[in-house]
Amino acid sequence: MSQIEGILFYGTLILYGAAAGGSLFAFASGKEQAEKATVGLFAAGFVLHTASLAVRGVAAGRFPLSNQFEFASAFSWGIALAFLALRLRYRGKKQVPGAFVLPAAFLVLGYAAMQSREIKALVPALQSSWLTFHVFTAVLAYGAFAAAFGMGILYLGYERVPFPSRSRLPSREQLEGRMYRVILLGFLFLTLVILTGAVWAKQAWGYYWSWDPKETWSFVTWILYALYLHVRRTRKWSGKRAAVFAVIGFLCVIFTFVGVNLWMPGLHSYA
Repeated sequence: MSQIEGILFYGTLILYGAAAGGSLFAFASGKEQAEKATVGLFAAGFVLHTASLAVRGVAAGRFPLSNQFEFASAFSWGIALAFLALRLRYRGKKQVPGAFVLPAAFLVLGYAAMQSREIKALVPALQSSWLTFHVFTAVLAYGAFAAAFGMGILYLGYERVPFPSRSRLPSREQLEGRMYRVILLGFLFLTLVILTGAVWAKQAWGYYWSWDPKETWSFVTWILYALYLHVRRTRKWSGKRAAVFAVIGFLCVIFTFVGVNLWMPGLHSYA
């Protein structure tokens, strides 16, 4: 079972890498057919990725969401899901090029490949029915924020895109509107992450909040996105300021996921 999971995982890594490279080529060359082929390649990788997670879940006898390897793989899966969902949602309309999202899925999966793939028994604190809901909502939130990050980068560099390529992109207003809706969805999932984590902590340790580094940085991320949503609605902030928020917010997500584990170990060091 472990060998099958490994084949599926590394097959996914190869397909995501090829799709990421292809998306960059397609955007640079302005070849629409190359973009479509890249998305097809990425979708095939997503199918393998889903199978990889399913096989690991069967082998472990639980949802594969409990350590750095598993969460990084699921995080990459969430980015892929967000990108493909956006492609379906805006099918028939001008699309955000894969070059601004697919490399993130590949890099996060590459980070997973550097972690130990050993399946270990859950520590007592993780033996809870809250685990799956808490971590899966984090996967969905982070995936949405990654997609918004890609749109933010595109928005900030919009004027530098050659006109023939720019004519195939959504307008800046459409791009900013999609970015807002994706961030709103991610914010709702992040709120569920914090709420379910608090309830879980109460059951596991007897208190709702401990100011553990990952809890703290998750809250900082939540405040940042809440501020974005507030000023966009009340002060009509949009445009470059909104795009900057999307970029900074995702950098905060990455620090919460990677930086905290490296430099601020705590109760969440396992993921």
